[in-house]
Formats: sequence, C-alpha cells, structure tokens
Amino acid sequence: MFRRGRFHGGNCLVAEPATTAYVRAAPSQPGARLVSLDALRGITVVGMIVVNSAAYLKYVDRFDAYPILLHSDWAGVTLADLVFPAFLVMVGASIPFSLGAAKAGSLDRQTAAKIFWRSVRLIIAGLLISNLYWLADFAHNSFRPFGVLQRIGLCYFAAALLYLIAAWRLRLGLAALVLLLYWPLTLIAFPDGHTNLYAAGANFVSWFDRAALGVHAYVKGPLGYDPEGILSTLPAIAQTLLGTLVGEWLLRHRERTAAPGTMALAGVALLLLGALWAVFFPPVKSIWTSSYVLITTGATLLPWALCHWALDVKQRRIWGTEFFVAFGLNAIFAYILHELASLMLAGDAMRWFDVVASRVLAPKAAALVPVIVFVMIVWLPVRYLYRRNWIVRI
Repeated sequence: MFRRGRFHGGNCLVAEPATTAYVRAAPSQPGARLVSLDALRGITVVGMIVVNSAAYLKYVDRFDAYPILLHSDWAGVTLADLVFPAFLVMVGASIPFSLGAAKAGSLDRQTAAKIFWRSVRLIIAGLLISNLYWLADFAHNSFRPFGVLQRIGLCYFAAALLYLIAAWRLRLGLAALVLLLYWPLTLIAFPDGHTNLYAAGANFVSWFDRAALGVHAYVKGPLGYDPEGILSTLPAIAQTLLGTLVGEWLLRHRERTAAPGTMALAGVALLLLGALWAVFFPPVKSIWTSSYVLITTGATLLPWALCHWALDVKQRRIWGTEFFVAFGLNAIFAYILHELASLMLAGDAMRWFDVVASRVLAPKAAALVPVIVFVMIVWLPVRYLYRRNWIVRI
C-alpha cells in the first residue's frame, strides 16, 4: 500500500517538502531519523541492481564485466557478495526504528500480526519474482520456492519477533550460537560424497537442499545447491539479528559524536574475526558461512560509520545523497521493479548503448554503460515517489 509522509526507519509520519526530505533535526531531538540508514539502504539496493544487471548482461547477452561485480564462483568475497548481506544488516537495523513505540522485550498481538503479515507479503512477492519464467512456461521451467525476497521475509520475521521478546544480550548470544554451530553442521558427512567446503555443493547444507528441494533447487545436478536455501537461512537470520543490535545501539547513542568511531571499530573487529575464521571456515555466499557473515557485517559497518558521521552527526549536505535516499525509502519496491524490468536488458536498446560506448571505452567499461542506464530507468519512478512523498509498504 502507499503511505504519504516522512520516513522514519520504516514508518511514515507527517508530510514534509520532498526536496529536503533527507534534512532533519539534530539526532538528539525526538522524531529525528537516521539519514545514514536511508542512504546506505539506498546504496545497497543500487548495488544489488548493478550486480544483478551486470550478471544478466554477461551470462545472457554475453557482455563483458568486471569480476568484482560478479559473485564468487564459490569460496571468496567480491564486491558483489557484499550487497545482499549488507541489506540484511539494514533490515535488522531498521527494526528498532520501524516498530516505533514497541520496545525490546515486549510483544503484543497487534505488533506480532503486523510483523507476520509483512513477512507474508515479502514472501509472496518473492515467490512471484522467483517464478516469472515458471509462470510463463510450466513445461520448461521449475518452480523455485526460495529467493532473495523470501529470505528477507524470513529473516525479518525471525529478527523482529526476537527483538521484541529477547533483550540484546540474548539476541547476541543466539546469533553467536547459530554461527558457531553452523560450522560443524556444514562439515557433517553427506551421502555419496566427500565434504569439501572449497568445492561447490560438496557439503551437508547443499546436500540438504538437494534432498529437500530436488528439481526446485536453484543449481541443478549431483552437487547442486540453492544460494537462498533452507539451512543457510539460519546464519542469515543471525546476521539480521546483529543488525538489530546495531539499530538498537544507535537509537540510544546516535547523539554521541563518538558513535561513528565506535561503529568503525566494531566493523574492523568483525572483519578481522571473520578473516581469521575464514582460514578454517571459508567465506561462501551460496551457503552463507559464518565467516562470510562476520566479514560482510564488518564491511557494512565501516561505510555506515562514515555515513553516520557525515550525514547524521555533522549533518552535511553531500551531493548524491538524495539519489540514494530515494532508493532507500522505497528499497523493496525498487528491487521488485528492477526484477520486473530486467527483460529490457536483453533488448536492442541496451546493445546499442554498449556498441556506442565500446567506441571510446574498454569492453568492461563499455558494458557498464547499459547497467548505468538501467539503474537510471529504475530511478525515475523511485524519484517520482520520493518527490511526492509516497512510500510503498510491502
């Protein structure tokens, strides 16, 4: 549904001029929102669009692409591997803001229903997006029960409920416990194979998806897997829980000038811990390993600390902020829109942009031009919603 008004980490409040929608009162004043949260969520959504578009053009249209914009084949972390987990951190961090008057440690039926139905809407939207080709041709495509929006819906549901029934120490303990226990879970011997976390699909988590989902797994074959599968949702929930801790901490300390420094230190600590763990437990996006969670959460906190310092603490007007805030305010809508519009990436118009750009740019750089054009096409309706102070609540 549509809501009109100022956005406060997920809630719509009183209307305000759209041209100054990201300028707000000092962080210590009641009702002041975190511009950095809106902006970084927008940066993340734009990153998701860029990564998906670059991959589509490479694998469908055979365009060239910078490797950093493509997901790792299996183990390892590229820039593309950072965007989805960063969005989950943002989902978790938005929960303390979006639930408004509800406080951690309390849960009522109305709030529980609100959380449940929002999760259901996200999952239904995800099922439609994940199965566009299946809906068009049942005979030649397999139904896929999992996907990006489904994972977001499941993670939001679990993290929001836990935020309201568990204090921060318990949530931190639960997240740590899940990440610790997930390591031996991935190492369990699976039938008819040898566990190798550096080989695609050669682990118990992938086998479980193959056994449970069969032909409905995203990657088919004897070592197939689903990058948004069943067991790998557990560490993704743990990552969203870490996001709730960041959001809750910022609610209490956002007026402190030292807050960005503390966030940066936490980010560095998580990066180092994740890198150390990666020596024994490699970072793998497709099964969402625990080291991957720590590395990507740390990598999210570092730019967020910078954004928080510049946009919230110093309240600086930085060119380009409004562009990303527009995406951030309607993040899920922008993601769904880009999925629905992705067919145009295979059109002659996008090839024309690539051909023209190739006359003056190297192949990889030229292939970025249609990606940028596509981002701007998605931005136009997002900008319209932003100018009208309309927020689409999925």
